[in-house]
Amino acid sequence: MKYTLQDFKSDQEVKWCPGCGDHAVLASVLRAMPEVCEEMGYNKEQFVFVSGIGCSSRFPYYMNTYGFHSIHGRATAISTGVKVANPELCVWQATGDGDALAIGGNHFIHALRRNIDINIILFNNRIYGLTKGQYSPTSKLGIVTKTSPYGSIEQPFTPGQLVLGARGTFFARSLDSELKLNQEIMVQAAKHKGTSIMEMLVNCVIFNDGTHMEFSERSVRADRTIVLKHGEPMIFGANRDKGLVLDGDKLKVVTIGENGITEKDILVHDAHTSNIGIHSMLVDMKYPDYPVALGVIRDVEDKTYNDNVHNQVKEVKEKSKIQCMEDLLHSGATWTVK
Repeated sequence: MKYTLQDFKSDQEVKWCPGCGDHAVLASVLRAMPEVCEEMGYNKEQFVFVSGIGCSSRFPYYMNTYGFHSIHGRATAISTGVKVANPELCVWQATGDGDALAIGGNHFIHALRRNIDINIILFNNRIYGLTKGQYSPTSKLGIVTKTSPYGSIEQPFTPGQLVLGARGTFFARSLDSELKLNQEIMVQAAKHKGTSIMEMLVNCVIFNDGTHMEFSERSVRADRTIVLKHGEPMIFGANRDKGLVLDGDKLKVVTIGENGITEKDILVHDAHTSNIGIHSMLVDMKYPDYPVALGVIRDVEDKTYNDNVHNQVKEVKEKSKIQCMEDLLHSGATWTVK
């Protein structure tokens, strides 16, 4: 069956604030799901959307699929259980920077370490929106909020570095408004066997408006972001005349045509290399020194937890002398009562 966007759209009223970046992410997901079905042979009934607590966690209500709106910070635990118990399902998780990286941080890093085959969309607006504007693990240093009235004194997480540190096999980043890029990322994430993390940089118009503005504004985006594609040179800029080269052990921004620099000198993106060195530098790039990296930064193969579990169970069953209840009852010490 060939699906359309409408097949995945629920009849529920979307209750995010007008202008919230979550609307655009939802639109991207609705566009991506029919392509995922076509590319991977899924039926709509095989999709499950799980969420925790937060603005983004209303997501399952807006998808015409199976869904589970769980509790704060526990979405990853629920997603893990769903996938391990039902490996034929395509499991997606909607979570926020607070839900995933604060109260749910332990579940988050261990899902990555185990490489469970789930797809996690991490909505990062750098604030707690649902509870009305407290600073989160990704809030900027110095931000004034209801829980940091004199400015936050905490260094924020860089989610990409957290993923790499936990041995993550897939990490991508994008902006809420980049619908075409988001769709491409989501399809690649679905194809990836293992934990796929998609960090969506979204805007909270009420409590943290403009948090990504310095590089997300349409007028400056081309010069302040770089969209990475595997096998292609790392070129960016409104005129496609800027690029990244390796200068010693650091990345350096250069201009093509200056100082003898040609396109051949520009680094080619390798998302599939197991070495995290360049990937680490890419996820850590920040404006104004560097463009912010968007697209699929890391996509490497490794064994998955759910496959390992089922392979182990199969192996134990094949070797076990106990094949039925009768075998179990007569295993170990037995007595005959006369």
